[in-house]
Amino acid sequence: MSFRTSAHAYTKVGNETSVEAADSHRLIELLYEGALSRIAQAKGALRQGRIDIRGTKISHAINIVLGLRDALNPAQGAELANNLDALYDYIQRLLMDAHKEGSEAKLDEATQLLSQLAGAWREIGANKSALL
Repeated sequence: MSFRTSAHAYTKVGNETSVEAADSHRLIELLYEGALSRIAQAKGALRQGRIDIRGTKISHAINIVLGLRDALNPAQGAELANNLDALYDYIQRLLMDAHKEGSEAKLDEATQLLSQLAGAWREIGANKSALL
């Protein structure tokens, strides 16, 4: 088994273990982290002229954002859920356009938006933990 194969297997087991042990709040954090990671990888591929990798990483990021949209619960705050859904839709369109146009600026904008959302989500988790 090569180092690359071993590293991939280790990462996969680590990711699966993180997901299995996570509560619903942590799962959303993992989705944000995954989307941001894929966008960073897509940006690297863009800079290297690797359209194939860029497309794959952007596709993964779009799917993760779709997962964030699916996790929304309008029953616990319809207005917030609707606003987040619209923002996630915008981020998905940014990512599609970034790939189509080869736009680093659009990848950066998607990163900025997701980073702000991830930060707010982490704060909610920290405040929730402090109350317990």
